[in-house]
Amino acid sequence: MAVHGSSDIVVDELYETTYRLRQFVEARLRKEGASVARLRALRMLARAEHPLRMRDLSEMAGIAARTTTTIVDSLERDGLVERVRHPQDRRAILLRLTDEGRRCHREAEGIDRLALAEATAALTAEDRDRLRSLLALIREATV
Repeated sequence: MAVHGSSDIVVDELYETTYRLRQFVEARLRKEGASVARLRALRMLARAEHPLRMRDLSEMAGIAARTTTTIVDSLERDGLVERVRHPQDRRAILLRLTDEGRRCHREAEGIDRLALAEATAALTAEDRDRLRSLLALIREATV
């Protein structure tokens, strides 16, 4: 049952569902020593065409620079990310995945995919299409 934190029960249920999905995936990832925050950072670095600046990663993730630094420090400590000098700007540091980082990213993506498939298994193809359409209506109204 959703806690009513807004004036709209549908919004409350959207927040509650998102929260529960995150906790569900987080629990699966934690068993393997990962987390949703780490997966998001690994995902963005893996999908980037070039190594990213810390600021770019922070903006893409929509999180504070301090939080990004904490996540990147942890990933670097675990050998998943490395900091390298920008080839044209000696003051800038870029982030890129290591080979181990790419392996961990693939593994975490698999865990994420299986967890989300389990969480949404009760939805038919038609349910999924309808839900996506309804969510698109909300997104369009908030542009």
